[in-house]
Amino acid sequence: MHILQPKHTKLKPEEAKEIFDKYNISVVQLPKIKEDDPGLPEGCKKGDVIRIERANGDKTSMYYRVVA
Repeated sequence: MHILQPKHTKLKPEEAKEIFDKYNISVVQLPKIKEDDPGLPEGCKKGDVIRIERANGDKTSMYYRVVA
């Protein structure tokens, strides 16, 4: 992982369900990230939900992707 690369975290199924419930969405509505993306943590497979944490000044924004 490069120092400028945002932190990528694989979510547990129960964490992903909380996100789906909070935003009232399903997994097919999430943007996709390729399985061979170098930023993904090891062991990710298709269908996994990834949280990407991007620092913007003093704030941290969360983005969610599904591995495709």
